[in-house]
Amino acid sequence: MTPPAYPPAPWTMVGQLWLSLFRVKDVPGHPDGVHGAAFASYEPGSPLTYSELLVARPVRSDEHAHRVSILGSSRARSARIEISDIWVDSAASRQGGRELWAIPKGLCDFTLDTSHTGPLSRTEWSATLERRPIARARFTDVSRGAPRLPLRGGTRQPGIEETGGEPRTATLRGSSRTLPCRGTWEFDADGPLAWLRGARQVASFRMAGFRMSFG
Repeated sequence: MTPPAYPPAPWTMVGQLWLSLFRVKDVPGHPDGVHGAAFASYEPGSPLTYSELLVARPVRSDEHAHRVSILGSSRARSARIEISDIWVDSAASRQGGRELWAIPKGLCDFTLDTSHTGPLSRTEWSATLERRPIARARFTDVSRGAPRLPLRGGTRQPGIEETGGEPRTATLRGSSRTLPCRGTWEFDADGPLAWLRGARQVASFRMAGFRMSFG
């Protein structure tokens, strides 16, 4: 039997993440409430290196999802999350995410441009699917100078085809340098995240230099 192309769980990952929170209301097919959209870069030192775009939402405690701290602090308000939309540019990450944890990863292309002026970082992301835009975002932050704070949490996903319909969980532990930042997003009107175009953006955060174990 050919071994899987992805590493066994847990994955010990390092990298960067940019997150914005949106308040969604009266959007058919999507629950009212806060949804988080994030770009992430998993960098050398990780078993797989790749880019990622995801959307996730906090879920009620009676949905039995594991806890994850949005702000990266053990003292911060925690939320239980479920990932609803996610793309990566690594076939191995896609396969592993779907088979290990029922995370419904798809494949797309990314561009990432970051510059630094002293403590200030400016970052621009874009994601395209078959040359059609999904989302674009710009961020300005000083998170590289923030104190390192712990990350604890995880996810619970409903079952998908690769898991035979069985729900899967993953736990997360680690740390990052996390601060609020400025973030602006554009969601393509004909893309899979067009439902976020009318949502009100309420906050943005940068997680710089995260180190985490996921799985």
